[in-house]
Amino acid sequence: MLTLAHFLTLGAVLFCIGVAGIFLNRKNVLILLMCIELMLLAVNMNFVAFSRFLDNYDGQVFVFFILTVAAAEAAIGLAILVVLFRNRGSIDVEDLADLKG
Repeated sequence: MLTLAHFLTLGAVLFCIGVAGIFLNRKNVLILLMCIELMLLAVNMNFVAFSRFLDNYDGQVFVFFILTVAAAEAAIGLAILVVLFRNRGSIDVEDLADLKG
């Protein structure tokens, strides 16, 4: 039988992997976006776990809003990366420092 603690532990592990990916990888913007998505999915899993174990559907409804925002963020982020790669030839974070004005 899976308990709430199992789901919360898995969500915490996924969130920590996302945070570690952000701090360890400072070069590739695409991997940074994937780490942010992993963190959002970990939070979503915690919402669903609490919603299921408390017999309240508010958490599951809130997850749909988070997934909508995450999908929009991924689409816009990838579009910006494609344009940046076409103009610069690279998606390294160090190359983005030239865009400061």
